Amino acid sequence: MPKDKLKILGINFFNGDTNDVVENLKSGGLLVVPAAPALITIEKDHSYYRSLIEADIVIADSGYMALIWNLFHKQKINRISGLEFLKKFVDDEDVKATDKFLLVNPQPKEALANYNYLRSKGFNISEDSSYLAPFYKKNEVTDPALLAFVEERKPKYIIINLGGGTQEKLGAYLKKNLSYKPAIICTGAAIAFLTGEQASIPSWADKFYLGWFFRCIEKPKIYIPRYFKAFRLCLLMMQYGKQSPVILKN
Repeated sequence: MPKDKLKILGINFFNGDTNDVVENLKSGGLLVVPAAPALITIEKDHSYYRSLIEADIVIADSGYMALIWNLFHKQKINRISGLEFLKKFVDDEDVKATDKFLLVNPQPKEALANYNYLRSKGFNISEDSSYLAPFYKKNEVTDPALLAFVEERKPKYIIINLGGGTQEKLGAYLKKNLSYKPAIICTGAAIAFLTGEQASIPSWADKFYLGWFFRCIEKPKIYIPRYFKAFRLCLLMMQYGKQSPVILKN
């Protein structure tokens, strides 16, 4: 196991710093940012679990997971939130220097907000640098139209802004089927905290694992039940530790 990786639940989490993540992505690869509500599904949702296993970079976005792990293990995991990563990513001058971007968005409203935000940060991207994703079936996240769109444009960076559990499967699908190796970044709704589409999370709150609290304040009916279910992650980690909870068939 490389020194910058730490296996939790059979998943190789990146254990460096945020700058390292950005630098690694400049060479391409699939980045995923699994949150606790999605991680509790890995025993049953094998295609989702496989997308995490096969990703090039998995960052420990879940503060809950990091707290549990660091409380009971000598080797600590360095928690990097999707929000922290995105802030560092959009401020990187090398990243800004390319106009080869593609944003995969769920709705026109989000597409416009994300485009305007990146333009305000100094990115030279065109208005057609967005792909509106269709509704994907849970067990069949494939998109030949998107694949052809990417092959035609050859973006260096693809940022997928969809829900957890879907975007990772889509990213894995692209990674497997593309003829070249772009950076495929699955950070979901994290960009919405930067564009203002969701409640702003102060840096200090993100640092101290309190992003969940601000989400619950903004949309309690959605997030409170979601995070309540995520408590089951503690049982999974206590039971399996570094080991995989399932055996994936080829």
